[in-house]
Amino acid sequence: MGAAVQPQAVRTRTAELRDHARTLTPGGVHSNVRLAGPSVFFERGEGAWLYDVDGNGYVDYLLGQGPNFLGHASTRVNDAVARESRRGTIFGGQHVLENEAGELFLDTVGWAERVRFGLTGTEADQVALRLARAATGRTKFVRFEGTYHGWLDNVLVTAVDGKTAPASKGQLAHHLDDTYFLPFNDVDAVAATLSAHDDVAAVIVEPVMCNSAAIMPRDGYLQQLRRLCDRHGIVLIFDEVITGFRLALGGAAERFGVTPDLAVYGKAMAGGWPVSALAGSAALMDMFGGEVNHSGTFNSSVPACAAVIAALTTLREDPPYTRVEDHGMKLMAGIRELALRYDVPMRIQGLPMAFHVSFGDPSPIHDHSGLARLDLTRYAAFAQNLVSHGVWVAPRGIWYVSSAHGDRELAAALERFEAALATGA
Repeated sequence: MGAAVQPQAVRTRTAELRDHARTLTPGGVHSNVRLAGPSVFFERGEGAWLYDVDGNGYVDYLLGQGPNFLGHASTRVNDAVARESRRGTIFGGQHVLENEAGELFLDTVGWAERVRFGLTGTEADQVALRLARAATGRTKFVRFEGTYHGWLDNVLVTAVDGKTAPASKGQLAHHLDDTYFLPFNDVDAVAATLSAHDDVAAVIVEPVMCNSAAIMPRDGYLQQLRRLCDRHGIVLIFDEVITGFRLALGGAAERFGVTPDLAVYGKAMAGGWPVSALAGSAALMDMFGGEVNHSGTFNSSVPACAAVIAALTTLREDPPYTRVEDHGMKLMAGIRELALRYDVPMRIQGLPMAFHVSFGDPSPIHDHSGLARLDLTRYAAFAQNLVSHGVWVAPRGIWYVSSAHGDRELAAALERFEAALATGA
């Protein structure tokens, strides 16, 4: 289980490495997302556990921001990557694993006819939007307040005084001009926008808003988006970077019974290895064989394809979804019970495999404006406390459950959660 976690101030080796890192890379991190979390240097991951360089063990509910759905260091996935990579990794041409991975991927998601592999969700979202523009001859797209579709200029946004604005210095504000921002779960707003504007190429949506409090779609909402897109000749894009292969083998499309025109996948599809995918109908995707460009030196590399094959085969042969849901439900119930015991106003929302924890009004939230009812700053501080007690979580409140989480991890998590509450929340 790992030794009891020491106070962060006495994580000696981590402190040394952190100071050294800050002399090498801005902020000491290679992704700005990590600036918000605790500064810990890890030595290894094993199953549902992380171990830092000072010998502390953490039960992990962040899973590398989601990719480790099979747990850390999956033997089957890593062995496959090592075995296939010994014969080469990048050829500048095609290799046999591409066909095997592609066929397995399409058979697993169930609805798509073609797939293209890439590296990141950000790039896959961009190429999905490009394809929608090419197919429709239109320029703009609808997205929803609080969703995340990558860090590039035309999609990275923040809310300032209730208005959408660039989230980073150096972004060009006019890159957001081709976007209609609408509240999630408001079908009337979508219908009105599509009726008023004939320049919309795509509607892009996270089926579950895992990046904003794990907000769930209302019953029938995704089906109504499908009908509106059909009526107006618009491409419906599901951003399944988080939900894909996590909510079900067929992702959100399977779980909610809605077929998009295009869908973007990542995170859970390759056992922790870097790969993304864009999948869709042949009519749309075959445009890549003509005048629509999608390129990348590392697309469909041998390690990536080997990881996809091993991970998806594992999910198909021994589907973990019932176990994951059971663990997540028990964990959510345990957190609620502890919050009541300590008289803490804690809110838990989402699905058992990906849920959100915060302080504030416990009633359900249906769109991004509802986050104003939550004390996100208080939770971010509490997340630091959880880390100090040996539970690795994100300060933004999302918790991910993997197939490696079991009774041992549940007991450890709730014991450490209670210890953190007892020291102040």
